[in-house]
Amino acid sequence: MTAEARPIQPPSGPPTETFRLRGSNYSLLTLRLLTGDVGAVLPALGDQFRKAPGFLRYAPIAISLDDLGGEQVDFPALVAGLRALEILPIGVVGGPQLLRAAAAGAGLPTLRPAGQRDTEVEAPSPVAAPPVAIAPAATAEPPRPAPAARTMVVNQNVRAGQRVYAEGSDLIVVGSVNAGAEVLADGNIHIYGALRGRALAGASEDGEARIFAQNFDPELVAISGFYAVREGLTPASIGRGVQVRLDGEQLRFDPFG
Repeated sequence: MTAEARPIQPPSGPPTETFRLRGSNYSLLTLRLLTGDVGAVLPALGDQFRKAPGFLRYAPIAISLDDLGGEQVDFPALVAGLRALEILPIGVVGGPQLLRAAAAGAGLPTLRPAGQRDTEVEAPSPVAAPPVAIAPAATAEPPRPAPAARTMVVNQNVRAGQRVYAEGSDLIVVGSVNAGAEVLADGNIHIYGALRGRALAGASEDGEARIFAQNFDPELVAISGFYAVREGLTPASIGRGVQVRLDGEQLRFDPFG
């Protein structure tokens, strides 16, 4: 006896959602190329990052082309070399169109600041409107003060392997940042204990941000992308209260307390 074949019915109900797309802003380090000579750039990068092991390991970075002018770059070699250093280039910013096109051919798209459109449309000329009677102006209310900037407060030590990021605010650590830990803030960083790990202030390219530590003994400090490692610090600044600030493109270490 032959059984009757029946068609398979699709499952009832709405389809299951599998993904969503949304726009987001993230802080990225930018590698400013001052020369197109990849054979000179990669060894210099390797020397710098060996002084701060793990600082940029698997970190996404953008590559700035603004300082190159018309100098050519071997982008495939640059991408391969950065990945060999365990650095992940995700795109390029600035520079002439020919360089950006060459970068795109090597898998590096052009990155644009948040809110910037691909094309700028010129606004139409305003059309003259017929004259209208102007009513007496009402008394304007005084402007309200802007709300105070938020501050993230961490009421404990930041342990090795932990990473704390204060997005859009200052960061206060009521304790210590242990070796192997990392704290980041778009604004200032205040550490009321010992700084023995890594501290990166001004992550949103705020060159006015500062780092304050009661006991200064870091693996690495950085402000707005400019950084210094433990080996480059003067012995006089170690183990005391220090304020780190950016002066031009140089980090300054001022004692306090």
